[in-house]
Amino acid sequence: MDAVDVATLQKRKLARWGLTTIVMVIGLALSILFTLNIGAVDISFNTIFEVLLGGGDEFQRDIIINTRLPRIVLGTMVGAALAVAGAAMQGVFRNPMASPYVLGISAGAAFGASLAIVLGISWLPGRLAIPSMSFLFCFLTLFLVYGISRTKGGFVPVETLLLAGIAVGAFFNALVSLMKYFAGDELSAIVFWMLGGLWRSSWEDVAISLPMIILGTAVIWLLSRDLNTMMVGEEHALHLGLNVNAVRLAILLAASLVTAAAVSVSGIIGFVGLVIPHVVRLLVGPDHRILIPVSLLGGAIFMIWTDTIARTILLPAELPVGIITAIIGAPFFIYLIISRRRKLEW
Repeated sequence: MDAVDVATLQKRKLARWGLTTIVMVIGLALSILFTLNIGAVDISFNTIFEVLLGGGDEFQRDIIINTRLPRIVLGTMVGAALAVAGAAMQGVFRNPMASPYVLGISAGAAFGASLAIVLGISWLPGRLAIPSMSFLFCFLTLFLVYGISRTKGGFVPVETLLLAGIAVGAFFNALVSLMKYFAGDELSAIVFWMLGGLWRSSWEDVAISLPMIILGTAVIWLLSRDLNTMMVGEEHALHLGLNVNAVRLAILLAASLVTAAAVSVSGIIGFVGLVIPHVVRLLVGPDHRILIPVSLLGGAIFMIWTDTIARTILLPAELPVGIITAIIGAPFFIYLIISRRRKLEW
């Protein structure tokens, strides 16, 4: 293939990337607009625009500005965070079945939240207790897993890291079961939180999680070229002078940061970080420089609509959004297992 052909292919690839990104951005904007219109109270698009521009009556403003909009914004952030973390984890472990929770982070977060619910943590302001405790235990879990996996020479084998994540996750799951056993009236709160949902959404939750999601996503994207190099093979990356351990740790820390930020305000919402990166990879290919930002957009759109289904399908009641994502994600996970088995048999 000569230089002209390579340049042509590169231009086509960049054009496809640009078109996909534009379509996803438009899709996200339209999703936010349409889901603002959907709910128990019927509000027209004209009224929505009027309220967003500072008009409307107090009742309409309360529904749109204080109820629907913070929930949609938080859903956008949570979906984006989980999708970005999933894409990063799949790249680091070179495993299509890796997810944001692969290192036992969700189990640690669940234990932290359960602890806050059962003990009624009082030294933190009301709404901050559960997010703060789940965030704290997310990072304690990560450092525990990394500490167990680290060898004397400072090397961290991927296989050992995964096994340590499974073991630590099982330990925290056992502690959560213990919390459920001792919980009284708080049991339903623990179960509902573990199923994942955005029913508690507020602008305060947005303010808590947004800076961490931005920081973690920025770090992952800045390291996307190094992640591409690691995907070829760690030995190849080492020969090119890449500090594999340092890059892996930085990406895992950043992915854990955005996961912890999402989980702390939404509970455990599964399959977003597993499904979205795969779908996006089919659209734009495996290059993490574009995979990360488009996964962010795809995760945001996916979460907005699954949460809208969760809050409207059984009006006036609502389902935890984790149930909806599991209904969609579980069949996809089965498909991955079957396709992977066929490749091995081939």
